[in-house]
Amino acid sequence: MVDWGLLADNWRLLLSGLRVTIEVSACALLLAFALGTIVATLRAAPNRTLQAVGTAYVEFVRNVPLLVQLFFFYFGLPSIGIRFTAFECGFLALGIYTAAFIAETIRGGILAVHRGQMEAALASGMSYIMVMRFVILPQAIRAVIPPLGNQTLNLIKNSSLVSTIAVSDVLHSADSIGSQTFEYSTTYTAAALLYLCLTLPSAYVVNRLERRMKVATVNVG
Repeated sequence: MVDWGLLADNWRLLLSGLRVTIEVSACALLLAFALGTIVATLRAAPNRTLQAVGTAYVEFVRNVPLLVQLFFFYFGLPSIGIRFTAFECGFLALGIYTAAFIAETIRGGILAVHRGQMEAALASGMSYIMVMRFVILPQAIRAVIPPLGNQTLNLIKNSSLVSTIAVSDVLHSADSIGSQTFEYSTTYTAAALLYLCLTLPSAYVVNRLERRMKVATVNVG
């Protein structure tokens, strides 16, 4: 049974946690998108060394659990003299982890662009970086907007793990209230509802974008 009175007494703490969740997710998403774009560009580069660097990043990062990476930033780095705040550890680990999946998504979009465009642009005297920036990436990212939206949803849900390193997000706030009142069913229900307030609108936007992309593809065809 949900004790709504308990939630009314602690709504400020829960909303504070929601704000932190949004901030962590936003910072991590910006990092993931920027880093993922760079890694995708390396993966699609004509240079085998660059391809190897991009591949090594993707295979290592996405096959190591996010929780392990969080603990490495929060507990491991201080042992060698590198210190970040809990918030910084949270969004860095979350952003670096998600970047590996975004890189593969964008790489798929790059491969979908006809190779002739790359060859024509390079033949005109443009550098590889310029071709990627002005010709290939705009088309590639447009083509993979729906899967990028899905990665955003995954990032928001994965952000709950930052509570394990004492970041005062939604889950951490709910857990704090539960430890004081022992009403865990109520506090975790509140946490679930707050996450839904973030993910459901995001899912709606992703679905709308996906439908619009399908219509645009049909019209072009």
